[in-house]
Amino acid sequence: MKNKIKTWTLRFSVTSLFLFGILIGIVLNPSLLYANKTIVDNYTIYHNSPIDNNLLTQLKNIRPLLEKSELYDSSLRLDICLNDDALYPRLMAKVRGPAFAWGFYNKIVLQGKAYYADNTLELNGHLWNFEQLLTHEAIHCFQYHKFGLWGSKPIAQHPNWKWEGYPEYVARQQQDQQHLYENIEKLLELEKEDKDAWAFKFSDGTISPLEYYKDWILVQYCLEIKQITYLELLDLPTEKEEIEAAMMKWFHEKKAKVPD
Repeated sequence: MKNKIKTWTLRFSVTSLFLFGILIGIVLNPSLLYANKTIVDNYTIYHNSPIDNNLLTQLKNIRPLLEKSELYDSSLRLDICLNDDALYPRLMAKVRGPAFAWGFYNKIVLQGKAYYADNTLELNGHLWNFEQLLTHEAIHCFQYHKFGLWGSKPIAQHPNWKWEGYPEYVARQQQDQQHLYENIEKLLELEKEDKDAWAFKFSDGTISPLEYYKDWILVQYCLEIKQITYLELLDLPTEKEEIEAAMMKWFHEKKAKVPD
């Protein structure tokens, strides 16, 4: 009886490893679940339907933002996996759960519905600025490229605010998003008006989840006011609460100097 249990346990383990290997193979090779692929500059676009020309323009538009990141590496080629009735995004939704998009390894996978002409991507009635979303997910790919599997989340235990806040910081560069003082002021106004708000809505009608918004401005404070690099920030032992307190102290001191 014990030998039979060992045999079935071994068979189950081998079968599980085999199926997991197949899953990883599919995840790393999206071409298996797409009808077409198109190579443009440093991007390989996987798609079923014809590519919207607006997407090509948007990929060009995000390049200057990516190049400003200290993680940028021009040798990294990115796979853009479109959600155009393809199986691949649906598989990723089963594996990773719902999201506007995912950025991992060298892959940007869209799950929401893209409206290229409007520069938005919609999920569950909420809109994300499409170029900023592409930038955010691309930075996750550069994080993986820089730090490798063992140095990246979820394996590496980087605080989530540092890991998500930096892609948001790089991406959120509209004119009304660039100034830390104003970003903090808007956050305080929102928290005063709606204590249960889960997202911040920008002037163009797109959103940032409130947790991401807070992570972003905290990274902005560290990089712009404390004048440290992102690599230094990752190694910084200071607790998040202490940095938040320092940021708010900076804000109130600056506010006291602003004339009424």
